[in-house]
Amino acid sequence: MSSLTAAVLLLIASYLVGAIPFGYLIGRMRGVNLFTAGSGNIGATNAARVLGTPIGVLVFTLDFLKGAVPVAAILPLARQLSPDADTVFGQPDTLRVSAAALAFLGHLFPIYLGFSGGKGVATGAGTIFVLVPGPAALAVLCWFVVLLASRIVSLASLAAVAVLVAARLIGTSAAFSEQALPITLFVIIGTAFVFAKHHSNLRRLLMGTESQSLPASTRRQTILRGVHLLALGLWFGGAAFFNFAAAPAIFDSFKQVVNAGPSDRTAGMTIIPADAPDEQKTALASALFGAAVGPVFPRYFGMQAVCGVIALITAMSWYKAPCACAIHRRRVHVIGLALLTVVIAFPLSNYVSELRVLRFSTDKATADAATAAFAPWHFASLLLSLVTVCLAGFALSLAGRLPEEATNTPKIPA
Repeated sequence: MSSLTAAVLLLIASYLVGAIPFGYLIGRMRGVNLFTAGSGNIGATNAARVLGTPIGVLVFTLDFLKGAVPVAAILPLARQLSPDADTVFGQPDTLRVSAAALAFLGHLFPIYLGFSGGKGVATGAGTIFVLVPGPAALAVLCWFVVLLASRIVSLASLAAVAVLVAARLIGTSAAFSEQALPITLFVIIGTAFVFAKHHSNLRRLLMGTESQSLPASTRRQTILRGVHLLALGLWFGGAAFFNFAAAPAIFDSFKQVVNAGPSDRTAGMTIIPADAPDEQKTALASALFGAAVGPVFPRYFGMQAVCGVIALITAMSWYKAPCACAIHRRRVHVIGLALLTVVIAFPLSNYVSELRVLRFSTDKATADAATAAFAPWHFASLLLSLVTVCLAGFALSLAGRLPEEATNTPKIPA
């Protein structure tokens, strides 16, 4: 069998697997036509609404797997059928993305049902978890938090795919490079398809008439408060520990290593002469500190951003709570302002890191300019981090006044 033939057959199989209408089939087995019941959709949400939550979970799982399995299996199967089948379209990711796209399109337009299918959230999630597990995990977290706060499944789904695109673009250094382009395009185009299939939900969201799937129960409020507190606690605790404990201790450690000369911390090697000027030793300690904490910054600010967004979404669900409205509004404003400082601080810290390196440029003019700019911008970065810690701490203190009973939670605007 030729490589091209093997690849084409596997791609056709991906579409046929993705087109299996599990929701419709299970509904028929239960004597229900999901096309004419509930919202008229054959996906997991309508299956849960019409047939019950256990059936909805089963449909979601099967729809998820019919997206994940073709993507995970296509490369091993291609190599078994023909040695070069996995690279017949170029890089292997192109074949994986093609399988993902066809499985996804199979769910949207199944040949078995006259090309009338579901909205693709579960199947798309299955493909994405194989292709980009990190952004996919963030998208699922977003889906859970938005659903918990708004009680609207469609809004949670749309927010999740939007976060997926953002995570892919921000978290990939060269998202549109030749190597990364297939997956990036799949994520963007797939998200566009999900939005298109949710056009009626978008209309209802904008009109404020979209139905809420979760009841305003005490259990939901308990989980919502727990998620809010966990996000604020991680945000404040992580930021405070890094700024006031970890970073100073790391810098002091490098100063001691530089001044102590050869030791077990330098593997017995001389990294700077013992009689070097104090200015050079301080500069070396600063450079080593930058090399140590520089790679931490993207994850540090990423953690803060995730915690801040979760805290903000959960706080918005209480914005118009009937009790202590002023506190709940203040909570949203404080968290929003703290999140804004994180958004500003990340590029600022990158700029400071660049200045830290440029101070040692062989070009004297560049080194002098960087040295002159480093101190004020470094101070501004530290000051902004302090503001973030204070605001996150203040938001955490406001968590002592969270709603304790179930409320008629307002819908979060789309």
